[in-house]
Amino acid sequence: MEKYMRLALAEAKKCALLDEVPVGAVIVKDGKVIAACGNGRETEKDATAHAETSVIREACKSLGGWHLAGCELYVTLEPCLMCAGAIVNARIAKVVYGASDPKFGAMSSMTDITSLPLNHKPEVIAGVLEDECSQLLKDFFKAKRERGSRWKK
Repeated sequence: MEKYMRLALAEAKKCALLDEVPVGAVIVKDGKVIAACGNGRETEKDATAHAETSVIREACKSLGGWHLAGCELYVTLEPCLMCAGAIVNARIAKVVYGASDPKFGAMSSMTDITSLPLNHKPEVIAGVLEDECSQLLKDFFKAKRERGSRWKK
């Protein structure tokens, strides 16, 4: 698991260099990386361009369909409600995330989408490389505040 989370962290670090919130995601099937993406909301000027939705889109293209059964998603930050819905709709088997998100997290923190009576419930594993994932985000937002950026906390 750490191997794939490190790849997601590498994607997140690329985002930080672009002044994007550093969240990275990787989709793996049968031990092979199918897609890797980072957050792209600022670059793409698209509120839905989260790392998870982008990596799901790429994995669907790579595999030739929307049904991602047997796939595992590794993401540095707990998915929000929008991303959790996309994960369920794509039928992703397992979600592994690093840092929890108490404000927006929809896999255990703010709410838990797997507690709803849905037709698909991915396995969820939290806290993989949590300290590294969390520190990357903290450092990013601290630097934004120090520069007087519009993001304040």
